[in-house]
Amino acid sequence: MEKIGFVGVGRMGANMARRLRDQGFPIAAVYDVHQEAAKTVALELGCEAANDLKHVTRLSDVIITVVTDDKAMRSIFTGGLLQRSRGKLFINCATVSPAVHVWVEQKAEKTGAQALEACMASSITQAREGTLYLMCGGREAAFNRAKPILEKLSASMRYIGPAGSAAQVKALVNMVMNINTAGLAEGLGLGEALGLDLALLREVFSQTGANSRVLQTDGEDMQNREHSCFFSAAHAAKDSGIALRLAKEQGLNLPLAAATKKQFDKMVVEGLGGLDKSGVAELTFKGRHLHK
Repeated sequence: MEKIGFVGVGRMGANMARRLRDQGFPIAAVYDVHQEAAKTVALELGCEAANDLKHVTRLSDVIITVVTDDKAMRSIFTGGLLQRSRGKLFINCATVSPAVHVWVEQKAEKTGAQALEACMASSITQAREGTLYLMCGGREAAFNRAKPILEKLSASMRYIGPAGSAAQVKALVNMVMNINTAGLAEGLGLGEALGLDLALLREVFSQTGANSRVLQTDGEDMQNREHSCFFSAAHAAKDSGIALRLAKEQGLNLPLAAATKKQFDKMVVEGLGGLDKSGVAELTFKGRHLHK
């Protein structure tokens, strides 16, 4: 059984590591820019908290990366992770630009390593339970090698195509999700301003064309101002930005996606980027502190 290392052990990465450990996979090493977080997870899992990236690669056969953005991805792959990486497999789970995944694959293959993007369309609970929805892109050989690991992390998994293709799909998933989230916040905000019973309104939404997955996950939280973070407003802004850049490359105008990004950008500017995406309701409900 291949030894696994993790780069990035925040809430998603740490829970993925816990899940694989529980499924019998040997976790060799973990690394995080926040060293205390890495040490805590390493102590729990009984593995090494690596002081640098090259040490993770040395100790592991498969390295799973769960970092924040394009800059972080480029940083780890130019910062030692590819040192002596021949024969290693890198499974990259962050939501980053498709071009970055293509770049990572090219860099990895030059060293004799493999790279696969495994984009996640689920959250923290699913990471711990092994019920993620995964969209994978890269060489089929890399996908086939990764399958025994990814099957233990996911309830459903799709191979999309070459490097970058899964990241394109993920960008569209999050773009539409973010639009739905902002739209739901406006619908519930107007409903409250009209004096409607929001529990009743949400039930009606659920039985009509206003229904969405976001209604199930975020509707009650918007009403109750419960914005504990599962997918942050800052990440929503970032991911909508990825989709808009793809649209610009294709010469497409996406006004709804652009307006949605402005909403989440405003949350970041107001210092609320760490709230869950449901926090966008703070911009629309009458009388709330961000409503203007």
